Amino acid sequence: MKIDDFYYQLPKELIAQKPSSKRDHSRLMVINRSKKTIKDHTFYEILDFIKKGDILVLNDSKVFPARLFGIKKTGGQTEILLTKRINQRTFEIIGKKLKERETILFSGSKLIAEVIFHQGKISHLRFSQSGEQLISEIFKIGKTPLPPYIKNKLSEADNRSRYQTVYAKNSGSIAAPTAGLHFTDELLSEIKKTGVEILSLTLHVGLGTFAPIEKEIEDHQMHAEYYQIEKDVYKKIIKAKKAGQRIIAVGTTTTRVLETLALSQIVTDKKSALKSDFDKKPVKQFDNLISGWTDIFIYPPYEFNIIDALITNFHLPKSTLLLLVSAFAGKELIDQAYRQAVNERYRFFSYGDAMLIV
Repeated sequence: MKIDDFYYQLPKELIAQKPSSKRDHSRLMVINRSKKTIKDHTFYEILDFIKKGDILVLNDSKVFPARLFGIKKTGGQTEILLTKRINQRTFEIIGKKLKERETILFSGSKLIAEVIFHQGKISHLRFSQSGEQLISEIFKIGKTPLPPYIKNKLSEADNRSRYQTVYAKNSGSIAAPTAGLHFTDELLSEIKKTGVEILSLTLHVGLGTFAPIEKEIEDHQMHAEYYQIEKDVYKKIIKAKKAGQRIIAVGTTTTRVLETLALSQIVTDKKSALKSDFDKKPVKQFDNLISGWTDIFIYPPYEFNIIDALITNFHLPKSTLLLLVSAFAGKELIDQAYRQAVNERYRFFSYGDAMLIV
């Protein structure tokens, strides 16, 4: 299996540059794995495809304004992307033309930072402020870290609002968990009324989700991303799974957390993924919270342990995200779906349309 097998032709005009005027008015492609059918709908019609007893699992991570602009002491301008928080005053970053011990002053702020580590594309930046004071300053001067293929002219306020799920609460992502962008508060309320239980976990989206596959698929190494989930929430999911209820994951990030937790419990038999003995999991536990770092890379063939249905967007060619949905729905069916999406002029990528795989 070669990464070139996961390439498809996409006209540039199908890359969504701004969100749908109404979140739940995006288009929704529904793929039925058992019937091998592909049908076109509108996202609010998702109510027709869920039922009482289903468990809908969301990623409540919140995008923070991780793009910062500054001036080096040499006078040169620089742009950095905060990718991971290391401690109270230090971030892992990606920046251009940086050197160790270099100082950066940030536009519109008294904030100063020093490059304390640099290797390849990655640097560590230590700021003059720390803790909540630092985060507050970042929110004042930072910009929404939109993907490079989005070149819209929306205001920063509009992008901060729309490149964010309505249920986001835990800051830490450098990209939105985009499958959730289509939900409104009203739609979530209607879903609850059908008897569907809505649960949340957190995965802070980082480089792991977007790093390109540059080698053979089997040799690709994902960057680790932080996750957390309440013990009681995970116990509910496992109990529902054992009872035969459907687990519907909103997004590939949610999927990766659930599959990480399942696999972390396996000893000799995959069925042990459905045990709920938390003492055997190599993850940290604080009171009612399970947390850890995941670098799970899901690609065909893969036997899913937890999820039964998946809501997702249309992903970039040759991406780890496209490989994950291909593993879930089957490559042939996904290839067919993407061809149909192009022919029917679906909108692709972060601000684009959605897909439901059942």
